Amino acid sequence: MENSKKNKGIAQKFLNGIEIAGNKLPDPFILFASLAVLVIIVSAIFNAFGASVIHPGTGEELQVKSLASGEGLQYILTSMLDNFTGFAPLGLVLAMMLGIGLAEKVGLLDYAIKKTILKSPPALITYTVVFVGIMGNIASDAAMVLVPPLAAMVFYKVGRNPIAGLAAGYAAAGAGFTANLLIAGTDALLAGISTEAAQIIDENFVVTPVDNWYFNIVSVFILTIVGGLVTNKFIEPRLGKYKGEEIEEAVTEDPPNAGKGLRNSVIAGLVYWAIIIVVIFLPDSPLRNEQGGIVPSPFLSGIVPIILFFFIIIGVAYGMTVGNIKSSRDVAKYMADAMKDMASYIVLIFAIAQFIAYFSWSNIATWIAVNGAEFLKDIEFTGIGLIIGYIIFTALMNFLITSGSAKWALEAPVFVPMFMQLGYHPAFTQVAYRVADSSTNIVTPLMPYMVIALSFMQKYDKKAGIGTFISLMLPYSVCFLLTWIVLILIFFFFGLPFGPGITPYL
Repeated sequence: MENSKKNKGIAQKFLNGIEIAGNKLPDPFILFASLAVLVIIVSAIFNAFGASVIHPGTGEELQVKSLASGEGLQYILTSMLDNFTGFAPLGLVLAMMLGIGLAEKVGLLDYAIKKTILKSPPALITYTVVFVGIMGNIASDAAMVLVPPLAAMVFYKVGRNPIAGLAAGYAAAGAGFTANLLIAGTDALLAGISTEAAQIIDENFVVTPVDNWYFNIVSVFILTIVGGLVTNKFIEPRLGKYKGEEIEEAVTEDPPNAGKGLRNSVIAGLVYWAIIIVVIFLPDSPLRNEQGGIVPSPFLSGIVPIILFFFIIIGVAYGMTVGNIKSSRDVAKYMADAMKDMASYIVLIFAIAQFIAYFSWSNIATWIAVNGAEFLKDIEFTGIGLIIGYIIFTALMNFLITSGSAKWALEAPVFVPMFMQLGYHPAFTQVAYRVADSSTNIVTPLMPYMVIALSFMQKYDKKAGIGTFISLMLPYSVCFLLTWIVLILIFFFFGLPFGPGITPYL
């Protein structure tokens, strides 16, 4: 008993330490602005010592250029707007969110998530909750707020412990964030940052939003099984039968035509994709490449606008049926509302774009990539063990920086070029990042949605605290991370494509 108390004390101190250290970090915008200033200082120091590197692609010797020089000052002032407006993820994500945001604002995504969980057969409730939680990231972070209380309510109504349902819903939405059967805004965002980082080595290199798609599809089904088993075999038995006070569960009323709206949106979506498929298979289709193939092709290059139109079509079909869209003005209004939610992201992108641009222009990124790769070769640490080590490193970093886009913007300019020098495809490095970042989302006290989920939990257990919550999330986090590492190993050793035409190696 004494050892148990001591271990709990150590664990609590560890978590408290993480919370204190993380809270001392500045806001992500200030963090990247500070990093941009740091690059200016470091570039001047490197330049003063005559640092240089041979560009791996051109064979040209590149001097590290000082941003603190006259030339550097000119670059900073004349490139600032171009760095921002030309930053690849900006247009990709904003375009995606026009469609996804419309579908969310008219109520389609919320209704689809709710009905999928509420109408699930009792024997499949756990797996349905996990599946919907994972798929919910199509609505971005909204799933972490919407799915847990719905799952808790369903578990309670069928006589199961509601806290187990809440735990399964939050774990799936948070730790399974990177997986989806569809191409989501996250795919566009990360691919854009990966492209910017890859172009440090090869200015023509492009990472597309579909480059991790096959891996994500497999992940959805594997994680659904793992999350369901963790809930049924570990979490629920540990919690035992619910003995709390009786809860009056209120269900928000849906629009009268919501069911019909969902049906119409599904029909509209299927018709849309049927047309796309017909166009792809037309003789001399403009969506295929000159050889008649799909990889690469205008279809894959144009996947973002194709998906944008898909979400606009299903959002409009639902909105018109339920009466939320009465005129074309309403479509623009809902899109504008969705863009309001992206305001903080746009502000952050301004700072991230400057940091990455300075890092690249100064040639520090190339210097680190080439010398870092040479060092790893010298110590013979270049195989799959390196990738696993990187996954663990990123998983731990998540305890300090919870924003997935901010963390990738920090890591990508270093690790993408470095791993390219070792022969690894940027999309493969991106997969390693995504599984690590997602897995530990649910156990860091800095995740803002943890407090919201904890408040839902306290409805059923008033004594529950952060420690209670994290103790329930830890099994999911560990199991998801280990499962994903095994899945990466399977894809790696069997040469399975992570996306269309994407293997681990360049």
